[in-house]
Amino acid sequence: MNAPASSTPPSTLDIHRLLDQAFAGIEMTPEAQDLKEEIRGDLVVRVAELERSGLSAPDAARRALADLGDVRAIVEEVRTESPARPPWAQARVRPRPAFVLRTVVLAMVAAGALVVGVLGVLGVIAVSPAGVGVAATVLALVAGVLVADSLRQETTTNYPLPRRRAMGYGIATALAVAGVGAASLSLPEDGPHWPLLAAWRAAWLVGGVLAVVASIVAFTYLGVTQTNRHKPWVVRMQTEHERVGDRFSHDPAAAARFGIYTVIIWIVALAAFAVLTATVGWAWSWLAIVGGVVVFFLTLARMLFVPESTR
Repeated sequence: MNAPASSTPPSTLDIHRLLDQAFAGIEMTPEAQDLKEEIRGDLVVRVAELERSGLSAPDAARRALADLGDVRAIVEEVRTESPARPPWAQARVRPRPAFVLRTVVLAMVAAGALVVGVLGVLGVIAVSPAGVGVAATVLALVAGVLVADSLRQETTTNYPLPRRRAMGYGIATALAVAGVGAASLSLPEDGPHWPLLAAWRAAWLVGGVLAVVASIVAFTYLGVTQTNRHKPWVVRMQTEHERVGDRFSHDPAAAARFGIYTVIIWIVALAAFAVLTATVGWAWSWLAIVGGVVVFFLTLARMLFVPESTR
């Protein structure tokens, strides 16, 4: 049987072969690799011009490379003129086009669901309770997928998370968004479009609060059990520039205590939110969430950073 014909033009194969020979023995740093790809593109254009003038593909490739001059001298010149790149530039990872496309499409879907849900709850547009529920569900699922998908991608500073852990973060995010959406369904007053929701306001509120609490517990567990996913150059920089005294990275017991404190703070805050909503109304119940945020950050500041006198 005959081997299938290659779709790559002969001139391109000659360019690849000759360029690999020219760069043989040269240390392929990121700068050298970028230069090689730049030269490859220039050679393709030059060879096409020479072929149109009547040269064969192999002769055109050799002629173009000869016109280029000494490759090693060019590489040394570029290394001399170019300042040393910082570690983040050397380890730069470009986002995958498929991931970028997925993110843009899902973000558009999430934005549409959010607009429909919010305007429906506020009564700006006529949306049935079922429609608002569908919008909230779509928003929660898309948010979870976006978070999990993002954590599965390698970045300049971090390695990708394992699939199960990334899915855990995604589920926790979906629970948080769904909980907020369910709690928001308890806001509309009695009206012609919301009779079912008005009759079940307490159930929507309790269900939303429980979902948010479950999300906080999941995030706390994932955060406390998270191992280092930073790349070596990031770890080196953190070690070299460590000035503040990150307590959690040196004291796992303190990190565990902070996780427990976080769960307690938010359980109390959300319980107070539910009680105030049922007694004095929405106008004042949000103060419980504000109080929870303040206490959370005060606890974080007190536990995370070690004063110089105690180090």
